[in-house]
Amino acid sequence: MTPTNTSGTAPAATAPPGPHAASAAAIAPGPRTAATAPAPHAVATATATATATATATAPGPRGWASRAASPDALGMLALLLTVGIWAAFALSARALSASTLLPADAALLRFGVPLLVLAPALWRRRHALRAVRPGPAVKIVCGAGVPFFLAAMHGGSLTSAAFVGSIIPGMVPLFVSALMVAGGRGVPRGTQAAGLVLIAVGVVALVWRHLVPVDTGVLAGAGTLLVASGLWALYTVGLREVDLDPVGSIGLLCLPSFAVIALLALTGVLPTGLSDAAAGDIALFLVVQGLGVGLCAGLLYAFAIRRLGPERASVVGSLSPVAVVLLAVPLLHETPTLPVLVGVPLITAGVVLANRRRTGTGTDARTRTRSTRPEVPTDA
Repeated sequence: MTPTNTSGTAPAATAPPGPHAASAAAIAPGPRTAATAPAPHAVATATATATATATATAPGPRGWASRAASPDALGMLALLLTVGIWAAFALSARALSASTLLPADAALLRFGVPLLVLAPALWRRRHALRAVRPGPAVKIVCGAGVPFFLAAMHGGSLTSAAFVGSIIPGMVPLFVSALMVAGGRGVPRGTQAAGLVLIAVGVVALVWRHLVPVDTGVLAGAGTLLVASGLWALYTVGLREVDLDPVGSIGLLCLPSFAVIALLALTGVLPTGLSDAAAGDIALFLVVQGLGVGLCAGLLYAFAIRRLGPERASVVGSLSPVAVVLLAVPLLHETPTLPVLVGVPLITAGVVLANRRRTGTGTDARTRTRSTRPEVPTDA
């Protein structure tokens, strides 16, 4: 999900679903500090490089990065890999309907793989996880857990990758702004307000041609993606209320989400066909959803924030909708329509403007910027 800021503060970092997504201190997907159905195997090309190099790029012991390359170069590489993973989320949401997996199967991989990989690190954080208040925990689990995942997958099956990659992250700033205004945090002004207007215009441009004549399937899909975007905004607001590092935030999200989806599958509420699914489909979604979206995106984005700073990272991250449109052409054989060519740039420009923070002067501004850069644990 694409980073965005409407709160007037510097962005923090973590995983998209991310969608994609889209955020900053108030909006960033992470702790404080997503026509004819395409063949699913095509999505692997979008994430093979990202997941294969995540270990080499992810933060390790202090000092390793400076010996290997400059901090800026490593930070930019981590950020580009993150954008690729965010784009792959949108592509996989579109490709799921053509695979042998069901939504519950993909969700089990999405939330189960990170738990398996991070089990030792999460055990060491068990006391911090228990200390999280119920209110923020509910926002995080509902906002990026099973409800969000199923909404994103269903919306993607009814629309296109461009819709998933643009609507979910693009609308997050608007929803977060509404939550901030409702909480008495003030109304966005200046360039941030202009960015929100551009986002709204871009989304209208995307769906306009499906209004006359009415295409109920696409409009239903777009509405479901709006629900997913609203849930993601709830998630990002919840993350501001917890004091966890990126690994702890992944655990807080995945532990209850995996329990819920496993219970729904075992009781038959959600059908599952994981035992009969093709091995290639399982491997694809394990890499894209489990390792990519569930694990690598959060750690890589936090690493990029530490190296580049929140503002630079958020601007580059705003390009994820464009990456989705470009990758969907060769991988999913989706031809960009005129509404897509108009709407996606408007949304991208709006996210960039909405993410511009009000800068201060002197020591206070420098201290605030440093304090919002998330620490990446070495045991990740």
